[in-house]
Amino acid sequence: MAPQIIALLGSPRPKGNMAKLMDEAVRGVRDAGCEVEIVSVPKLKFSPCKEIFYCQEHASCAIKDDVTPYFEKFQDIDGLIVATPVMTMGIPGALKSFMDRFQVFFMAKYFRKEPLVTPEKKAHRRTLFLSIGGRNIEHDFDGVILSMKAFCDILDCPYWDEVLQNNMDEVIDITTRPDVMKAAYAKGYHMGELIARDMGENRQT
Repeated sequence: MAPQIIALLGSPRPKGNMAKLMDEAVRGVRDAGCEVEIVSVPKLKFSPCKEIFYCQEHASCAIKDDVTPYFEKFQDIDGLIVATPVMTMGIPGALKSFMDRFQVFFMAKYFRKEPLVTPEKKAHRRTLFLSIGGRNIEHDFDGVILSMKAFCDILDCPYWDEVLQNNMDEVIDITTRPDVMKAAYAKGYHMGELIARDMGENRQT
């Protein structure tokens, strides 16, 4: 079976710069033999975490909405791509709320000590992070990277690599940065290769 990847788009612009960059990473992992489900998070209909704490005792969330199917899917995926712009030095609202709902994984791993992802599965999982920022300033990506690394840790889908481009207020069009576009494709392809290789090795042992 081909490696299964989910690609999360955090931008509300389906044809914007973030989507264009993500498309290159997706093209890369597909060329490496992976199957990809693209999720435009701002289009989902869901509530933010309400701290009901149902997930303290259950491997699910009390809220039933468009996020619900992804709890099971995120247990089964082999890799993750997350693409988001920087907004107010952080991850924009829809994607951040989506991530916060994964307290289901946090509680299982850290509260009940019963991780939802097996060690065998975690061994080959990887996350590729893509982000763009408007301004050319120091520490532009610090906030989003910290949040992403925490998310990846909760999911047991380790933060593997990144493609970052700031100064987009002047760049305007990401396609005028072919080096960045090529990096997204190359890192997507390489991640797909590594996941497929490790899955093959696990099957042989």
